[in-house]
Amino acid sequence: MKFNPDADLDTSGVDDVRGSGGGRGFPGGRVALPMGGGIGGIIVLVIILLLNGGLPGGEDSGEPSAPNTAAGNLGACKRGADLQQNRDCRFVIYQNSIENFWAGELPRRGKKYTRARMEIFDGGVNTGCGAASSDVGPFYCPSDMKVYLDISFFKVLQTQLGAKGGDFAEAYVVAHEYGHHIQNLYGILGQIKSRTGPRSDSVRSELQADCLAGVWTNHATKVTGKDGKTLIQDLTDDDIANGLDAAATVGDDRIQQKTQGRVDPENFSHGTAEQRQKWFRNGMETGDMTTCDTWSTDDL
Repeated sequence: MKFNPDADLDTSGVDDVRGSGGGRGFPGGRVALPMGGGIGGIIVLVIILLLNGGLPGGEDSGEPSAPNTAAGNLGACKRGADLQQNRDCRFVIYQNSIENFWAGELPRRGKKYTRARMEIFDGGVNTGCGAASSDVGPFYCPSDMKVYLDISFFKVLQTQLGAKGGDFAEAYVVAHEYGHHIQNLYGILGQIKSRTGPRSDSVRSELQADCLAGVWTNHATKVTGKDGKTLIQDLTDDDIANGLDAAATVGDDRIQQKTQGRVDPENFSHGTAEQRQKWFRNGMETGDMTTCDTWSTDDL
């Protein structure tokens, strides 16, 4: 994944609250929030509990949280070249590219776009949907229209779930969360009723968010920043493969097999590895959000 070092970055839509201490210490990593959706949601907490026997850096783990030396410094990400000094600036580029794409795409289709801030935190965070620990994974809150991201999740994705990782795998996750924002703007999230099952509303919502992430991917190398320069100059076949790998890694069947040794479709909430790849690929190949209708088909 090649970023444009000459592109101007806009940090106005990214809040970096790492190191603020505002969310740490949620007992047992519990969460009680009606989230709009997430790449892993509460299943990430289950994975951590089963594989680690405790919560990393939480009260019950007995292990201190490692300090984040880059905490709270994304405001200094002014240009693409700043990645040379601070690799975390890539999250500003992801956010800028994804937001700028949808800010242009929705009005083109006659729909007003309302921007969604992205908040990067560590440990835990207070949101419009309630208090959450980082153990729930990245998520979108429809109440305050924010994407919440603890970037330590990407280490979990690789070290505990076996994903290959890489910049584009991260970008896919962020794009998936912004897919939930698009759903919120269209009133889709408010219509979700069934939360589990192979054809549940929850599964359809998650697969649609994967497809919308793919739509952005199709256009990613053409999206410009505030100065009119492209933000992402190139996506290689390896980048795309890493994105597809990340999508498969967080499939319900993969996670259930890893954590409980069997697959139970009646408890699916996000879709299988094959389904998540299928819908991400669908959006990526067409670049057309109208092909992301997971609600009117039984062929998920």
